Amino acid sequence: MTAGDGPQRNHHGVEPHGASMGQRLNWLRAGVLGANDGIVSTAGLVVGFAGATTSAGPILTAGVAGLLAGAVSMALGEYVSVSSQRDSERALLAKERTELDQFPDEELEELVEIYVAKGASEGTARKLAEELTAKDPFAAHVDAELGIDPNDLTNPWHAALSSAIAFTIGALLPLIAILVPPSDVRVPITFAVVVIALAITGAVSARLGRASWRPAVVRLVIGGALAMVITYGIGEFLGTAGL
Repeated sequence: MTAGDGPQRNHHGVEPHGASMGQRLNWLRAGVLGANDGIVSTAGLVVGFAGATTSAGPILTAGVAGLLAGAVSMALGEYVSVSSQRDSERALLAKERTELDQFPDEELEELVEIYVAKGASEGTARKLAEELTAKDPFAAHVDAELGIDPNDLTNPWHAALSSAIAFTIGALLPLIAILVPPSDVRVPITFAVVVIALAITGAVSARLGRASWRPAVVRLVIGGALAMVITYGIGEFLGTAGL
């Protein structure tokens, strides 16, 4: 594979990556997206109920139910996802340890090839590989080949809690926005608050991903606005029909 063919992968099929900063940015971006999910789903729900009734009770009940259900769903999904990732990382670490025990010379040569591929000369790469292997062969190999810190694997419980908190924070915004104002202006105020919040989360998410903020903001604002318009229309129709 040449340099133009795409990212280099090791024999495990795992693309090396920077651990610490990259993981923190991913978690932060996931938190922003979780908050965005809370904003959109709860806004659509409460605006839909606001179209059907002017009573605050049903709107509050629907909003709280949607918040709790969404937070639990997000937490469960994140727990399952991160648990699967952690199981895969543990399997890769176990495989690497076995290979180091059974094929130490081959693993040393592989480490040399990794450093050469990164731009080091043959002599420098070999010296570095030998020194790191002499100190801690397992740590040297999992860092260079897998990009995994065996002492810092992602905790699925932490991921689940973070996801639930992010969703809840996002969901509280439209819930508060629709309950505080008078009934005759609650929908337009909620619409404005949600659009502004989506624009902010879209810009932040794009910046964290080093992408252009305009397309992200436009997508989120249009998607969120459509969700509220559609659910409000359905709620108003059902309320008028007495269903």
